[in-house]
Amino acid sequence: MTITITTAPCCWGVDDVNNPNLPAWERVFDEAAAAGYGGLELGPYGYVPLDDALVTKALTERNLFIVAGTIFDDLVSPENRETLLRQTEEICAVITRLPQPEQVAGQRFRTPYLTVMDWGHDERDYAAGHSDRAPRLDDKAWAGMIANITAIAELAQRKYGVRAVIHPHAGGYIEFADEIERVAGDIPQEVAGFCLDTGHSYYAGMDPVEMLRRYADRLDYVHFKDIDQTVFDRVLGEKIRFFDACGQGVMCPIGRGVIDYPAVKRTLEEIGYHGFITVEQERDPRNVAGSLEDVKQSRDYLRSVGF
Repeated sequence: MTITITTAPCCWGVDDVNNPNLPAWERVFDEAAAAGYGGLELGPYGYVPLDDALVTKALTERNLFIVAGTIFDDLVSPENRETLLRQTEEICAVITRLPQPEQVAGQRFRTPYLTVMDWGHDERDYAAGHSDRAPRLDDKAWAGMIANITAIAELAQRKYGVRAVIHPHAGGYIEFADEIERVAGDIPQEVAGFCLDTGHSYYAGMDPVEMLRRYADRLDYVHFKDIDQTVFDRVLGEKIRFFDACGQGVMCPIGRGVIDYPAVKRTLEEIGYHGFITVEQERDPRNVAGSLEDVKQSRDYLRSVGF
């Protein structure tokens, strides 16, 4: 198993680009390098400047690379198609010109990836982690979402050679086991892969190890998180948005939570996964002072168990 560990701006509280408390992107780059990571994701659209010369200089000075860009938006609404495709164009145009990691033997697709996540629906945000009370899309709305994802993936591949990976995410319309299974059936492997996330799997009531094994043939990229079980049990009993739960510390450094990472490692070895794994830990950006210590703890723990 050949694995490269990277990180992402969400570890510094960067999820909503309109949040006035976000740290400077240069700080995220500085601390990712200081914590021992060789690379990171670009983060949500609009956070890091879409200026490849400026960002290349910043990455090169810190000996970093970019592993993926992100679309984190409403994938459901047909009227959002133009915005989604514009983001696809602008993100792919930049990430394909940024420093890239060494590609490893056995990985299915070259970096950079385009991670595609659904977001922006109150009715699902407040139902994160609760499959029994989360409303599902009707057939027409589901078909519209599949069409949007397919359009993103086909544009990214055709014009930029970028592999789109679908990321099930707590609080979006692709979160629970039935939805992931339906997406796998509706979007062929040749169109888009999966980026499975251990933390989101657990949050949604699934076994992260089993999910990695079940979708091994679609697994192009992986996210690692860990969950504080005490906080998780409490927030599931509240009517709370997903990122408000993150602000209460439901995500913790890897190795300090409930997810069995030695078992995750064994599973990735068994399925022959080679490539990139990104460490994430969503938090309130007002708590950014703890980010460097936390991402370093996660990296050190993963190294201690063989990653």
